[in-house]
Amino acid sequence: MRRSGKLFVVSGPSGAGKSTLSKKVVDFFDDLRFSISYTTRRPRQGEVDGVDYRFVDDERFEEMVERGEFIEHACVHGKKYGTAEKDIKEILANGMDVLLDIDVQGAEQLAEKIGSGVYIFVLPPSMEECRKRLMKRGDIGPEDIEKRLRTAFEEIKKAADYDYIIINDDLDGAFERLKAIIIAERSRKESLIEDVERILRSAK
Repeated sequence: MRRSGKLFVVSGPSGAGKSTLSKKVVDFFDDLRFSISYTTRRPRQGEVDGVDYRFVDDERFEEMVERGEFIEHACVHGKKYGTAEKDIKEILANGMDVLLDIDVQGAEQLAEKIGSGVYIFVLPPSMEECRKRLMKRGDIGPEDIEKRLRTAFEEIKKAADYDYIIINDDLDGAFERLKAIIIAERSRKESLIEDVERILRSAK
């Protein structure tokens, strides 16, 4: 019988570096799949449709909402984001682990709907560092940066609701901690009990 995969949810405020960490860890683990979210925002420089996000217009996004296709969706900084339920179920059913890089609103919805999963909160070492990272993007105006910082302050208050917290003060160090979390979770008894039973059967 094929083992069901494990769900990893990486979340945190804008400017924390969760997307960079998510991409690095998916590239590192051959058996970890990235769930590609749908969004109505425009692609940033270097982003590819179907790889980083599935870029759609508002009309198509709302049609998907009405059909109940999203397992979670939210409006973040004026743009809509959502995760297709069929994408998640298909990856997990194939026995692969899946990683979601989603905002705090989406993570809350996901926890309420399915509960199970490993929830990881990524945050910057300080609000000032968060400001610097947002400014470096070059595509966010001063007013929008201040708005995102206010939102980030409220989101960080919810970090205690997560299973793990990673302070992204150093990208390499944060990456090692994220890898360690995934390895540790894959070694939990709940994940390996089927293998234990298989070994016992082989001894009969």
